[in-house]
Amino acid sequence: MSNNALFYLTSETMPVVSHADGIHIWDTDGKHYIDACSGAITCNIGHNHPAVKNAMVEQLDKIAFSYRTQFESQVALDLAEQLVELTAGELDKVYFVGSGSEAVESAIKLAIQYFVCQGQPERHRFVSLRPSYHGSTLGALGLTGYEPLEAPFRSVTQGSIKVPSPDLYRYQESSVEEHITSLLEQTEQAIQAAGAETIAAIVLEPVGGASTGGRMVTQAYMEGLRTLCDRYGCLFIMDEVLSGMGRTGQWFAYQHFGVAPDILALAKGLGSGYYPIAAMLARGSIVEQVSQGGGFMHGHTYAGNPLACATGQAVIEVMKSEHLLDNCTQRGNELREKLEQLALKHPSIGNIRGIGLLQGVELVQDRNAKKPFPASFNAYAKLTELAKARGLLIYPRRSLDGLAGDHFLVTPPLTVSQTDIDDIIDLLDGSLSDFEHLVATAETFL
Repeated sequence: MSNNALFYLTSETMPVVSHADGIHIWDTDGKHYIDACSGAITCNIGHNHPAVKNAMVEQLDKIAFSYRTQFESQVALDLAEQLVELTAGELDKVYFVGSGSEAVESAIKLAIQYFVCQGQPERHRFVSLRPSYHGSTLGALGLTGYEPLEAPFRSVTQGSIKVPSPDLYRYQESSVEEHITSLLEQTEQAIQAAGAETIAAIVLEPVGGASTGGRMVTQAYMEGLRTLCDRYGCLFIMDEVLSGMGRTGQWFAYQHFGVAPDILALAKGLGSGYYPIAAMLARGSIVEQVSQGGGFMHGHTYAGNPLACATGQAVIEVMKSEHLLDNCTQRGNELREKLEQLALKHPSIGNIRGIGLLQGVELVQDRNAKKPFPASFNAYAKLTELAKARGLLIYPRRSLDGLAGDHFLVTPPLTVSQTDIDDIIDLLDGSLSDFEHLVATAETFL
């Protein structure tokens, strides 16, 4: 443990950050890093964007904070309208909060209160996937299917009904189609076993993030979950805290499939790292039911504050004016192609998955057998350390319920150029060579 007063997740001694610009970060020793993971898949428009800084200063000159029970804020009203437009009106009510975990908590509470107002208080249980990650607050953690994060808090989290997540790399069935059919059957059986009348919602990340390393779902899976929700009268909640705000080449990942949720959680890219802001979007009919029942019993001090909303507006304007959805698609295709070329050279790459500028790479000890490295080897941490030494920041985690398997995400800001992609790949190539040399000389698992 370090001697300073500040503590976070790790006891590791980290460099002290100095400044940043675009996809570049420097520490106080002058070392340069390429931010190939947008911090925590957050800085979608890159660091130090002048338009966002100017918008924030302009709002600060007016008012930074007003409380939602005392005043309406025009920037909050305007940002809410903009977000509704981004969903093409499929979700027409917006509730602002400060973080992704808060957005998921808001979705949980809205779903429960909706059914209470409908005279169905027994609908208080949720179906979510394993592995998955939905946040660190207790309600969101109850939805999360990631053993190391769940285990210490089971005594105080209700815990959802966990069903297997699609795994288009390690599936055991004879085809992807059979795999998806099996998963949907297991999900329906879990609903029936729990009592369909007790289920408030199915919760899904359309594209997996930290817990799965960019695992994708299929069209049939999305349509199948929507059918189950409609069949059993529960809601469909999508967690797009990570995948939303253009990260996949659409404003929201669900738009690739044409299957809309009833409630959506949104965060990270909305503030793009400039100011904490998140949102829950919902169908108006749900909000109307709750409003008639006395109103939404929920709130946070900083919800919808003017400075946060001015930041969100500026981020959206930058994304539109700089055509970042198109850039995300084009650069994402280039990144994917170059990652696949790296896989031809590096046998430690087992699988590449994802969409747009949300690309995941799974590391394996044996590619043919899809055999993961032993958990004790901490392959994901070793590669990340080697990459950081070369000046490349990637986002690592374990793949298999947090207990085994190794992956990392390559998720640079949506502003990246073709040259930036080349630089990322060059550094990653060297980092993988360093890693494979380390593996070749290790004896701990051979």
